[in-house]
Amino acid sequence: MTVEMVFVLPLVFTIVLLLAQVTVWAHASQIAQVTAARALAASRADGGSVAAGQTTAADTLAQLGQSSLVNPQVTITRAGAQATVHVHGTAASVLPWLHVGINADATGVIEQRAP
Repeated sequence: MTVEMVFVLPLVFTIVLLLAQVTVWAHASQIAQVTAARALAASRADGGSVAAGQTTAADTLAQLGQSSLVNPQVTITRAGAQATVHVHGTAASVLPWLHVGINADATGVIEQRAP
């Protein structure tokens, strides 16, 4: 019985930690998606700007916390009639050897008032 536990217990603990890592990854992905969506809304609005999108992204990350999404980087471009937001970061690591990247993108047409 003891010999079986020596082999089974580490496997069970690893599976539990992998499940926890998947949960943290899902939460970090959700934070990145929400950040991208809010930043896009601010940057594509009529009278919006890249700076407004960056401010909104920073506020969103501060509100949601950065415990799950580590080292987030937000890139916003406004070119022509389109605004694009890219959020990149890393999911917090439950297992020290596992670092999972997170990417979220949002694109939309820049709003303009009708003449």
